[in-house]
Amino acid sequence: MRTPRTRLRRRGRAAERGSVLIIVIWVCLGLVSLTFYFAHEMSTELRASDHRAAAVTARQAAAGGLRYAAFILEQFATGGVVPHRDDYRAEELPVGDAYVWFLGRDPDQRPTQDPVFGLVDEASKLNLNTATRGMLEMLPGMTTELAEAIVAWRSRNQAGTGDSTYGRLDPPRLNKASPFETVDELRLVYGATLAILLGEDTNRNGVLDENENDGDNSAPRDNPDGLLEPGILEYVTVYSRQPNTRANGARRINITTAQTRGQLAPLLQQRFGGQRTAQILGAIGNGELRSVAEFMVAGRLTAEEYAQIRGDISASSAATVQGLINVNTASETVLACIPGIGPENAPALVAYRLANPDVLTSFAWLTQVLDRGAIVRAGPYITDQSYQFTADVVAVTATGRGSCRQRTVFDLSTGAPRAVYHQDLSDYGWALGVNLRGSLREPRENRL
Repeated sequence: MRTPRTRLRRRGRAAERGSVLIIVIWVCLGLVSLTFYFAHEMSTELRASDHRAAAVTARQAAAGGLRYAAFILEQFATGGVVPHRDDYRAEELPVGDAYVWFLGRDPDQRPTQDPVFGLVDEASKLNLNTATRGMLEMLPGMTTELAEAIVAWRSRNQAGTGDSTYGRLDPPRLNKASPFETVDELRLVYGATLAILLGEDTNRNGVLDENENDGDNSAPRDNPDGLLEPGILEYVTVYSRQPNTRANGARRINITTAQTRGQLAPLLQQRFGGQRTAQILGAIGNGELRSVAEFMVAGRLTAEEYAQIRGDISASSAATVQGLINVNTASETVLACIPGIGPENAPALVAYRLANPDVLTSFAWLTQVLDRGAIVRAGPYITDQSYQFTADVVAVTATGRGSCRQRTVFDLSTGAPRAVYHQDLSDYGWALGVNLRGSLREPRENRL
C-alpha cells in the first residue's frame, strides 16, 4: 500500500532525474557550442594563414620580377639603348606560384582602362633638378607658384629666409637649397597639393580606373570624360643622367668650342675620310655649339653618319650629364615642355614616331619634322640615350588571394644595373585595371 510519504519520495526522485537531464542537455549544448566556436576559429585562422602565405608568395614573386628586370637591362640596355618591348616578356610572367606584370606607359597614346606593360624610361621625363621654370610651367596642372617653389627648393643661392619663395611665407622658413633626391620629395614643396601631384591617377598606375571616372561619387574628384588626367608625378624624375664616356672608357669629345674640338678631326677622318671631314669641319666653322644636336645639323650629318659618332661626342666636359630628355621615348606632354618643340610641334613628333618606329635608334629623325632653328633651341635639353629605367612590378598569386606591387629604379650609368630607389606601392590598391581583374577570375586555361 502506497503511503503519501512514498508517493512524495518517488516524485522527488523523478524531479531530481529531470533536473539532471536538463543539466546534461545544457552541458552538451555548451560543449557543442564550444566545438563550433573552436572550429570557426580554426577555419578563420586557416584562411588567415592562407592569405599570409599568399602575401609572402606574391612578395617573393615581385622580388623575382625585379631580378628579371635587372637581367633584361643588363642584356638589352647597354650603351644607352632602350630595350625593345619584343626583347622581353612584360605581362603574366610565371614566377613560382604567382604571375608578374611590368606596369608601363605608352608614350604615344593617351591612358585608357587597359594597362600598358613594359619598363619605363626615366629619361622620358623632366628632371626636377635641371628643368627650367618655364619648362615646369608647361606641365598640366602646374601653377606658376609651384614651379617657382620647385626651383627655389633646389637652388643653393636661395638658402635662408631672404626674398626666396620660402622666405616670403608667413612665418618665413628655409628651403632645402640642394637637389631633389626623390620625386616624392615634391610633397614637401610649398604649393604641391595631392590634386596637382596625382591628378586623377590616385594609385599611380597610368590606368583609368572606375573610381577615377565617376565624377564626385568617389575619391578622387575627377572629370568623368573617359580620359585619365595624371598629375605631375607622371612626368618628372630626378634620376636621368648619362655618362660622358666613350665605349673604350675615355671621355667623350667636347664639341662646344674650337678649343675643345681638338680630337674631333681625327675621329671624323677615321670614320668618314679626309674629304668628308673637311666638309663637316668647314660647315661648323669655329663658332660655339650648344649641343650635339646643333653639331649634327650644323655639320649636315646624315642619319647614318651621326649614328657612327653619337657615342663619341658630347657638349659637356663633366663626367656625367644630367637631365637630358630622350625624344624617342618622351610623351607628347613632356615633348611640349621642351624649348624649340613646344605644344605646336609635339604632336607632329609623336605622329612621326608612330609611323616610323625603325628610325628611333637616334634623334637624327628630328630633321624630318623640325627645322634647323627648332633643333638648335631644343638641342641642350634632348638626347637619344637612356641609362635609368623603372620596373613597376605587380605580382598576383595564381589563386588571386595575394598581390604585391614594388617599384624600383635601376641605374646603368656606371655599368651593371644597380637599384637606386625602391618603393612598396602595394597599399595603393589594385593596379592592373578592371578588365584584367575580371579575366584573372577565369581559369587560366580559358585565358590562353
